[in-house]
Amino acid sequence: MEERRSEQQQQVNLIIAEDDEGHASLIMKNLKRAGFKNNFLHFRNGQEVLDFLFMKGKGTHRVPGKSYLLLLDIRMPKVDGIEVLRQIKDDHELSKIPVVMVTTTDDPREVEHCHRLGCNVYITKPVDCDSFTDAVKKLGLFLTVVKVPIINGVD
Repeated sequence: MEERRSEQQQQVNLIIAEDDEGHASLIMKNLKRAGFKNNFLHFRNGQEVLDFLFMKGKGTHRVPGKSYLLLLDIRMPKVDGIEVLRQIKDDHELSKIPVVMVTTTDDPREVEHCHRLGCNVYITKPVDCDSFTDAVKKLGLFLTVVKVPIINGVD
């Protein structure tokens, strides 16, 4: 069953926007354990994510014709996750990218604000390591079955 599920899994590039190296490693490790076998792209600040998606700057750029899914922390250096979300959802083509907010805050106003801006899922990072690991594994199971659109050029 596990082998069949991974064969049918869509090729999605998972962008992890997380400035905490430990959280990023834990996310990647536990998504792999949950059966997510696709590519991981890790960015440590919001500006790197925007440069990648909008194909600007000197760093790595996304490849048109591929599918992407973004796990986005809110509290990041240079450009925060809320601004990254706003810019992505303001672009006709990039707005197709599913965005999962993964953050430590559970303030209902912030949750509502992120959903109004267009986030698809809002997950609060549990404080203790075991709960965080369990939450990421559950997220991984979700990611193995979700269908994600192909992203082409930028408006």
